[in-house]
Amino acid sequence: MPTNQKKTQVTAAPERRRELLATAAEVFASQGYNATTVRRIADEAGLLAGSLYYHFDSKESMLDEILSTFLNELWEGYDAVLAAQLGPRETIEALVTESFREIDRHRAAVAIYQKESRHLAAQPRFHYLADSQQKFEKAWLGTLERGVAARVFRADLDIRLTYRFVRDTVWVAASWYRPGGLHSPEEIARQYLSMVLDGIAVRA
Repeated sequence: MPTNQKKTQVTAAPERRRELLATAAEVFASQGYNATTVRRIADEAGLLAGSLYYHFDSKESMLDEILSTFLNELWEGYDAVLAAQLGPRETIEALVTESFREIDRHRAAVAIYQKESRHLAAQPRFHYLADSQQKFEKAWLGTLERGVAARVFRADLDIRLTYRFVRDTVWVAASWYRPGGLHSPEEIARQYLSMVLDGIAVRA
């Protein structure tokens, strides 16, 4: 990822840096990236606007670090699932569970990604967003195709439609999920998978 932090930014306390990024992520998620000013982030963080530049050279740098951190962690989990060579159904179950865990860890970043990634991906600095999307699509479509070929999933399954349904219904959870709620990410994933894979109607 692009790195253009100043020397003072590198030596800033990591804990404070994470706190500022978490604050910026919440503001970006609620206000939108273009509508958010450095002053607004600083106000939410209890800083003067100029003090924020001690840690980051621009709001673009903050957004870059928020999104790249989220995607790097997502792919650590996804790559481990894919490398495990599980069956198609088990792979889908593991990918969905990992997705909800990432929503738990990076809810605001997921919301930003959903709202902003399409136009950000056209910028050279954020081209990794398009690369990640292609990799994401390949992983999911490949798993669904493998399941159809193995007769684990229905032969008449529309692979691309199924992929879009699963993708959208998983990640939209970032709009309502709150960490520390009644259900853990794993429990939400279990309930979700029960509906997606087994349906909601009582079997005769």
